[in-house]
Amino acid sequence: MNLGLIGRSVSHSFSKAYFEEKFLKENLRDFSYKNFDLPSLDSLSEIIHTHRLSGLNVTKPYKQEVVQFLDELDETANSIGAVNCVHIIWQGDRPYLKGYNTDHYGFGQSIKPFLEPIHQRALVLGTGGASQAVHYALKQIGVDVYFVSRGEKKSDNFFHYDELNEHVLNAFKLVVNCTPMGMYPAIDACPPLPFEFIGAEHLLYDLIYNPAETQFLKRGKEQGAVTVNGLNMLKLQAEKGWEIWTKK
Repeated sequence: MNLGLIGRSVSHSFSKAYFEEKFLKENLRDFSYKNFDLPSLDSLSEIIHTHRLSGLNVTKPYKQEVVQFLDELDETANSIGAVNCVHIIWQGDRPYLKGYNTDHYGFGQSIKPFLEPIHQRALVLGTGGASQAVHYALKQIGVDVYFVSRGEKKSDNFFHYDELNEHVLNAFKLVVNCTPMGMYPAIDACPPLPFEFIGAEHLLYDLIYNPAETQFLKRGKEQGAVTVNGLNMLKLQAEKGWEIWTKK
């Protein structure tokens, strides 16, 4: 079975190392995993055919754009509007592509042990595919979500960064970073939050796992907040993807 990852700047991705270690540990000799660093999705069909792929992970910035290339969407992926896992079923020489979202599962399972009754409202930083999966997972848990972005205000549950103040951060004790700010190699970058209003009641979760402690988490910890990175989320979503690819 040939598997892979599509995205941009994927050379430091978690997935390839994770699955190659899995193949080694479980003595899965007929499996391979390749990274495909793509400037666009124009070559997606060619890559699938050339490598006879059976499954793909999808990362930034293609989690929403890839949907138009698929033959079918899982119900949850359709609700989220973003895909991070594609199962490719070969019908002769024609690949049939079905999209799934395992990010919401990984995030939901990994954050549950840290949630307290006070974490009823969340600020989700960013509005891309990952933030939509986080929104879906939090909604399933019963947490209200407001988005934070520099972009156009698309709904009432939306803040610009310059609107974040003491009142807002007192009302939202959970903050989730779904942006790439702080990701390797730009490890000094940080979402522009007023960290002086973060305290011990706050839970800060960063989807980034490299570095293990981003500036977002470090500055939150300095204020007494509980902090969690995205490594466990990645492991959980990867195993859920593996289930999808290998199900009978």
